[in-house]
Amino acid sequence: MPGTPPSKSKLRAYFVTGLLIWVPLVITLWVLNLIVSTMDQSLQLLPAEMQPEVLWGRRIPGVGVVLTVVVIFLTGLLTRNILGQGLVRLWEKLLSRIPIVRSIYSSVKQVSDTVLSPTGQAFRKAILVQYPRSGVWTIGFQTGTPAHEVRQAVSVEMVSVYVPTTPNPTSGFFLMFPRHETIELEMSVDEALKYVVSMGVVAPDPTTGRAARNARAAGQLPPG
Repeated sequence: MPGTPPSKSKLRAYFVTGLLIWVPLVITLWVLNLIVSTMDQSLQLLPAEMQPEVLWGRRIPGVGVVLTVVVIFLTGLLTRNILGQGLVRLWEKLLSRIPIVRSIYSSVKQVSDTVLSPTGQAFRKAILVQYPRSGVWTIGFQTGTPAHEVRQAVSVEMVSVYVPTTPNPTSGFFLMFPRHETIELEMSVDEALKYVVSMGVVAPDPTTGRAARNARAAGQLPPG
């Protein structure tokens, strides 16, 4: 009837719909602002007379992002030649002589080399494992194989697995499983991360998984 106020269920539905629109947008903007603000700190490396506030009379968000990208690109460009590689080795040799810095730098470099290397296996596969007990399954990411001493101590082939927490995947647990107790998933790492972060709400699209891509490559499915 005209003039009848909406029921509580409809009001609740309107509110939830609004949340579904605003929450992802606000979180995305917050993350972007955090990234830009962090990268803008690179402007502190510039002399005072070259700061944006001095040159243009106002702070311009994002200038530090451009500076950071340029510095990273030029660093990679310069270290691709023999002279640059020699300077890097000299720099690492210098850092290796500083007790505390040596431990931190070597650990971080080893992890970054493993994770970011195009030929590395870290975080290249999403797998299904039983955790925290048998019969309960969760998604993990294969990070490699256990150390030589660990492999010698057990009689089965093992894999190293990172099991992230939900909804914050930056914290989690490092576990070692027998390979035969893990199941490799067809979903990509990105799809698996979305699935974990959303607490299972955002399921991977079966038409975009690795199996579907392989089928398209073989001509068994039409292009997506």
